[in-house]
Amino acid sequence: MNLLNSIKEKAKKNKKCIVLPEGAEDRTLAAANIILSEGISDLILLGRAEIIAKKAEMFRFDAVADARIIDPKHFDEKGDYASLLYEIRKHKGLQMEEAQKLVEDPLYLATLLIKNGAADGEVAGAMNATGDVLRPAFQIIKTLPGIRVVSGAFLMIMKDKKWGDDGILVFADCAVHPDPNAQELAEIAVMSARTARAIAGMEPRVAMLSFSTKGSAKHPMCDKVIEATNIAKEMDQTLTIDGEMQADAAIIDSIGQSKAPGSPVAGKANVLVFPSLEVGNIAYKLVQRLAGAEAVGPVLQGMAAPINDLSRGCSVDDIVNLVAITANQAANN
Repeated sequence: MNLLNSIKEKAKKNKKCIVLPEGAEDRTLAAANIILSEGISDLILLGRAEIIAKKAEMFRFDAVADARIIDPKHFDEKGDYASLLYEIRKHKGLQMEEAQKLVEDPLYLATLLIKNGAADGEVAGAMNATGDVLRPAFQIIKTLPGIRVVSGAFLMIMKDKKWGDDGILVFADCAVHPDPNAQELAEIAVMSARTARAIAGMEPRVAMLSFSTKGSAKHPMCDKVIEATNIAKEMDQTLTIDGEMQADAAIIDSIGQSKAPGSPVAGKANVLVFPSLEVGNIAYKLVQRLAGAEAVGPVLQGMAAPINDLSRGCSVDDIVNLVAITANQAANN
């Protein structure tokens, strides 16, 4: 069974409810039909019920009838959710009148449904920019206790199974935080390890990457990675992590033994943490294109509840896969 099928099977066994704010969008509806017909998760679709019903009938998406459909502008609990938003944001100067308008925004209502326990996670972005998806998430859901930074990991599924665990590696941060300091980099490492466990079912071996291995070069950029490694070890004393380490020392056994003898990670890393977003983004795209790897993600890490952002060019399969991943995150939160 490949990784994505395994993720879907785990989602089916730990049934969660995922809210899709772009409920009337064609690809989202097609994905919802697959998700519900296969039993991957329960769904809440946000949008006008008559439009969703009309499209479902036109495209013969029969399983969409099993979703809960909420029209953000017209639903019985609208006042309650406006009050919830007001209580959360009044210290920031939000007025009740503004809260009543914001609750009609599907992206705000989606996060409020999660906050209120009506949904376990959210997938959006087929029609909305990343900033618009994440803004209400930061305001309402916030980050996990002890975590101050949100990051984005990719599951890299390699054609050559010798890398990582049976060809699976986790790369982070490749999507969100441009220039993390040592504390933030440590948090990214800890959360990436959790992602490896929750989604890929791997026992993480985390390499903190740099252009130096164990002091082979001296530079403040290397010092940041060394400090981050030490902080991560304090944050999670069960974590198998090492650094600073060059990429070849992290993933090739002979080089790892030569450059970092005795390291619990060198030569067998399955989680690669990059020192900056610039490096991580370049690395995952090169591996994707030159090695023909499948890049699944980004999976957002660090939020108090799983909220994941799609590309606006996403396919139906992308939405199905990300819902299954989000359900797995929710099951392990």
